[in-house]
Amino acid sequence: MATDLSHIRNIGICAHIDAGKTTVTERILYYTGKNYKLGEVHEGTATMDFLQEEQERGITIQSAATTCPWTHKGKEYKVNLIDTPGHVDFTIEVERSLRVLDGAVAVFDGKEGVEAQSETVWRQAERYHVPRMCFINKMDKLGADFEFSYNSIIKRLGANPIAVQYPIGHGNDLKGIIDLLTMKAYFFEQEDLGATVIEKDIPEEMVEKAQEWRHILIEKAVELDDDLMERYLEDESSISDDEIRKALRKGTIAEECQPVFCGSALKNIGVQRLLDGVIDYLPSPSEVPEVQGTDPKDPDKKLSRPHDDSAPFSALVFKVVSDTHGDLTYARVYSGTLEKGSRVLNPVNGKREIASRIFEMHAKDRQALDSVGAGNIVALVGIKNSITGDTLCDPNNPIVLERMAFPEPVISMSIEPKTADDKKKLTEALVTIRREDPSFRSEYNEETGQTIIAGMGELHLEIIKNKITRDMKINVEVGKPRVSYREAISGSCMGARGLFKKQTGGRGQFGDCTINLEPFTAEQAEAEGLKFDDNIAFVNEVVGGAIPKEFIPSVEVGVRQTAKSGITAGYPLINIKVTLVDGKSHDVDSSQVAFEQAGRLALIEAVNKAGSVLLEPIMKVVITTPEEYLGNVTGDLSSRRGMIMDTEDRGMVKVIHAEVPLSEMFGYTTTLRGLSQGRAASAMEFCKYAPMPRNLQEEVIAAGA
Repeated sequence: MATDLSHIRNIGICAHIDAGKTTVTERILYYTGKNYKLGEVHEGTATMDFLQEEQERGITIQSAATTCPWTHKGKEYKVNLIDTPGHVDFTIEVERSLRVLDGAVAVFDGKEGVEAQSETVWRQAERYHVPRMCFINKMDKLGADFEFSYNSIIKRLGANPIAVQYPIGHGNDLKGIIDLLTMKAYFFEQEDLGATVIEKDIPEEMVEKAQEWRHILIEKAVELDDDLMERYLEDESSISDDEIRKALRKGTIAEECQPVFCGSALKNIGVQRLLDGVIDYLPSPSEVPEVQGTDPKDPDKKLSRPHDDSAPFSALVFKVVSDTHGDLTYARVYSGTLEKGSRVLNPVNGKREIASRIFEMHAKDRQALDSVGAGNIVALVGIKNSITGDTLCDPNNPIVLERMAFPEPVISMSIEPKTADDKKKLTEALVTIRREDPSFRSEYNEETGQTIIAGMGELHLEIIKNKITRDMKINVEVGKPRVSYREAISGSCMGARGLFKKQTGGRGQFGDCTINLEPFTAEQAEAEGLKFDDNIAFVNEVVGGAIPKEFIPSVEVGVRQTAKSGITAGYPLINIKVTLVDGKSHDVDSSQVAFEQAGRLALIEAVNKAGSVLLEPIMKVVITTPEEYLGNVTGDLSSRRGMIMDTEDRGMVKVIHAEVPLSEMFGYTTTLRGLSQGRAASAMEFCKYAPMPRNLQEEVIAAGA
């Protein structure tokens, strides 16, 4: 398979749930010869959805990586493909995949156009500067409308889509596609599942429409290139198809436009042409900027690595999967070459690792490699101490690549092992799950003897529970899901003192510190250049050695640990700035422990004076409902303390955008079905933390007491 960097494409397929990502991926595997028969999501036989949960629910939970060959214009290319989940509870899977990809194919439902989760995925891709192209899928669906979906990409994503194809018919009449560059029609032979592509002239009744769209394509393409624009103004016909392709490629890589393809993966129409488009328009590893990082010894010193096999080795771990044959660590190699059996350094924790084996993955099958070069995505065996987001690099040329941001969990539940043997197994299982899934958290509550697990939503926790009970065979009792609240302060407090003094005969304990406490946000921290770990900024302004230097980190540890366990109701305290302004020490009795305690007491005192407030997670909810149920749905949202932000018409249905507290949304899907005779659908994702009404705060505090 091709090893030349310009012949590699690292791409992801991402979209809203049910837009057909996995079906598109299955077709790609079939046409590239990786699969000899087609897997179907609705039959539970999709290659990429190989987890039992995925097959039962017909959704993708884990992102799966695979490598496949594709021949385009007589040249062989290697496509590293990641199929990502669409469900919002697994947004972390999309996040970490986009971090290591060079390009993405955004799939849209031909009837629905841009949906709620499509927007989230699009924004994630923007944040990581991933060039995109669009595939309007399901053009065979009743009510599918190419022009509506195309316009929704402009209107709802603020993007610059450029159609390079147009469908021949839609719904049951979908027959093929028109290529607006070659101005030819393409039909896909259904006897061999669309593998044979037949090129014909455009049907007469479609010629005018095709010319209209080709004109739009040329107009938009020349805007991407000044030279072409000049020639276009002089003589439109002097511009060749290849020049348009080059302008589109340049614009796509610069994130100035997104080529739009169409078809139906389920009906085997348009997938091969989409693959050609991936080669034509998405960048190879050598066309994206050099990867950026920092020096592990000096985090302010910026470093970069070229996409080159001869440069020092660097790779980013983006996924860890526990496997019966040992953990598989998925990594994207950015620079250098890695030989199997070689030693690498994880500069994040300072540990050395051995990459004993290297595999090129095809969903759950694998092919062993002796070495791997820059630009590839592989799975490594033998890596023991590295988790998602860690860097692996040449021990003699260390670099820390930019880490990923993982969202905080918003929902938790208690989980208790039934026997002592289960307890031991559960502890190991939770460590394994945490390595695999960075958006999962667990902690043991000493007082209640319960383990609390936390995640991104009800479905997320349910899948984890099933993994523990069904896959890992551990017997556990599970509590009801609970909301993860946060604490904040409603005012400021200046000069709160924490004095820790203990005399027990012989050497005592003495620590004394004074702090200022004020509300603070991530934006303020960025503006002031302060670290904002766990949403807390700590600033030392002690002068004249009132507290010896060696004890200042102890005060910070005391403050952070106390904030983590909460002060009013046991929930983490966030969005604060603590400024250490003064203190006293004792030559003999002062110690690190004493100043930790002093920091703890000072924070408690400051919060009590400043006044605390409980914050609750607010979810962004998007509901699609037929008009006759609009009143029922909005009335129900109001009764859940929901705020309706916007209502829009989309064809025959109404789309409601609302913000609703998570605590009011448990079991909402079932209620919505009842309100709309099963015809309405909803999507929900975390939006922000906001203060709770005082009367409800008291209930939550009383329940937790």
